[in-house]
Amino acid sequence: MSDASAHTTLNRGFRATKQRHPFAIGFWILGGLRVVAVLSVLVFALFPIIWVLSASFNPGGSMSSQTIIPQNVDSVQELFTNYNQLFNDPQVPFWRWVGNSLLVSGISSTLIVLIAAISAYAFSRFRFRFRRSLLLSIFLVQVFPNTLAMVAIYLMLLQLGKYVPALGLNTYGGLIMIYLGGGMALNIWLMKGFFDTVPREIDESAMVDGATNLQIYWWLVFPLVRPILAVVGLLAFAGTLNDFLLARVLITDRQNWTLMVGLYSFIEGQFSDRWGVFAAGALFAAVPVVILYLFLQRYIISGLTAGAVKG
Repeated sequence: MSDASAHTTLNRGFRATKQRHPFAIGFWILGGLRVVAVLSVLVFALFPIIWVLSASFNPGGSMSSQTIIPQNVDSVQELFTNYNQLFNDPQVPFWRWVGNSLLVSGISSTLIVLIAAISAYAFSRFRFRFRRSLLLSIFLVQVFPNTLAMVAIYLMLLQLGKYVPALGLNTYGGLIMIYLGGGMALNIWLMKGFFDTVPREIDESAMVDGATNLQIYWWLVFPLVRPILAVVGLLAFAGTLNDFLLARVLITDRQNWTLMVGLYSFIEGQFSDRWGVFAAGALFAAVPVVILYLFLQRYIISGLTAGAVKG
């Protein structure tokens, strides 16, 4: 290549680079804005968690003097003062509250998943009279929150407890029954939409082989809808575990309190607030939900992936 040709090629490359230069600057600016946006979202999402974590290690237990890094801590034992009070105080039945919450949430979420799945399968596969009216009625029930019927629920359990003591006030049976009624409507609609995506040819081919509707549901359809069952179970478990108002009204005995009601007792006093102990308990209350999410994560991800590529 001659010197003239090389010079011409260099000039063309320089002009091309110069023309692309404004786009390169815009690319870096756009990338920087994305990084700033992501960091802002992370700070917004993580700051409450960091603040509660710091409060749980604050031996003073006061929100007015709260700092990100606990101050005036002389030893490691003093750093865990709030956790020591939470776990070892004989006047605080913390582990009993945890057991009560896990019992109520576990039974409620399991029954919600099973009953909602059977109901959604019936609405999705069968055609019967008043089917559409029942679906609309279920949807309308979800519009009204449980707090709107709080007085009626309280009086209903008060009267029901006279005839069926296991379903009255201050019983886990009554609380679970109310959770079932409140969490059923929306979950049936969610599951029905997922059941509709399962091809009906599966049912028809199984019927040709002599399978009953129960066998089709349990052996063929049920394994295919595990992702939505995992989602509904996780939402039901977290919702009942974190519920405070219904549990506070319907459960009156301190020993029978759920975890959320028990934690509220640390901050309900006007002059005896223990925010540090409350923060430690709040962090511990999030552990069951995190563990359940990690256990069901593969089902949730597989459901999202299957839905994205489904034709």
